[in-house]
Amino acid sequence: MENSIKKHWENVYETKNPEQVSWTQEIPKTSLNLIHSFGFDKKAKIIDIGGGDSKLVDFLLEEGYENITVLDISEKAIEKAQLRLGSKADKVNWIVSDITQFNPTTQYDIWHDRAAFHFLTTEVDINKYVKTIEKSVSKHLIIGTFSENGPQKCSGLEIKQYSQETLEKLFQKDFQVIECFTEDHTTPFDTKQNFIYCSLKRVN
Repeated sequence: MENSIKKHWENVYETKNPEQVSWTQEIPKTSLNLIHSFGFDKKAKIIDIGGGDSKLVDFLLEEGYENITVLDISEKAIEKAQLRLGSKADKVNWIVSDITQFNPTTQYDIWHDRAAFHFLTTEVDINKYVKTIEKSVSKHLIIGTFSENGPQKCSGLEIKQYSQETLEKLFQKDFQVIECFTEDHTTPFDTKQNFIYCSLKRVN
């Protein structure tokens, strides 16, 4: 199963440009605003889960952040980002891994995930994800995922929808919600996808 998921994403990034996939954002304003809201300096350790070809890393580098990690299951997605960034790519720690197989060796101040988490649909995979966060996130967590008014499928795959209550419950052992809100993402095809964003802080 893991290999088939990896093949799916490699194929997506091999065959499609950013304007051909629904999750593309030219400027990831919401993610940047949430990261800024925590008030960290530029040495903060930030990991972007499923960040692949996202432009969040471009903006973080432009703002002077020094400790950025980008993780994606697709090697091709990361190659595209590295090509886009040119020599700046050397300033980023790139990890090719399925998030459910990821074993961090460091503690992150900020864990950011926009549009990756909802692709985990089994209780086993969701629990693995939560456990990884519990052991590797020291300060803050940002989750952007499909809301209960969002799509039921994405990129041909089943997804899992979330509410504030379900996200809060998942992470309540170690994290407390700071804020949650829903937001419409306009895709490159001019359709709307409803997301819920939650920012949380570590309390245990």
